[in-house]
Formats: sequence, structure tokens, C-alpha cells
Amino acid sequence: MAEERLAQLPPRLQNVVKALGSVPKALKTEMLLEFARKMPPLPEGMKGKLEQVHECTTPFFVHAEIRDRRVHLYFDAPQEAPTVRAFAGMLAEGLEGESPEAVLSVPEDFYTLARLEEVITPLRLRGLQAVLMRIKRQVREAQG
Repeated sequence: MAEERLAQLPPRLQNVVKALGSVPKALKTEMLLEFARKMPPLPEGMKGKLEQVHECTTPFFVHAEIRDRRVHLYFDAPQEAPTVRAFAGMLAEGLEGESPEAVLSVPEDFYTLARLEEVITPLRLRGLQAVLMRIKRQVREAQG
């Protein structure tokens, strides 16, 4: 069952999920902090295009657009919010440059394959789910 669900993910997101899912709890926290450090900086002029994800307890903003049939993701979150920055880093690493179809096929609860509930509260996990749902909605809207 887990292998079938994993196969639904684009290859780079599969790698992120496998890596997180295979390490002990203590290392998982370190890996999430590394993803937080990898959150891409917001390009100039992008701030006005971002949409706030109100389900996140921390101010978190996202924008997805399609260029050349590829999805491009932009995120903004406070430096002092490592959990949401980790979500952004994970999604950027796993989904940036993917086809719209690949992004839309990601199950909203993909994080369960990474066993993130070991280190992240249910409230924060719902925030991650909301971020992915917002990205998917923006991708559908960009497709017309």
C-alpha cells in the first residue's frame, strides 16, 4: 500500500518522502531544519502575487504558476518559523519544475508516508495539507 502511494508522487518528492520516512525521529527534526534552510528566497516583485494560507498558524504565503508547461513555486514565511519554512523547502525540492499533472496527482496527505507525525503536531500537518491544496488550486486556475 505505501509503495503504491509513494509511486503517485513525482520522483523528487518521492526522494524527499523516502529520506524523511527512513530516518529516526531525532534525525528527522534535523532534516526538517535543513529543508527550512533550503526554502528558496522570494524573487523581487513576487510579494504581491502571494496568497496567504490562513490554515497555517504562522503567516505563510504561497504562489504557484505555470511557465513552459512546468509548475514554479514561490513561498514566504518568517525566518523564525522553521516548521513552515521546512514545508516550503520540502515542496520546493519535490515539486518545483514538475508538470501540472504531476503536482495535481500528489495526495493531500503525502506527508504520512514520511511519518512526519512523529515530530510535527496535527495542527501543523493540517497546515502543510492546506499549503498543498492551495498550490493545487492555483495550478488548476493557471491551467484555465
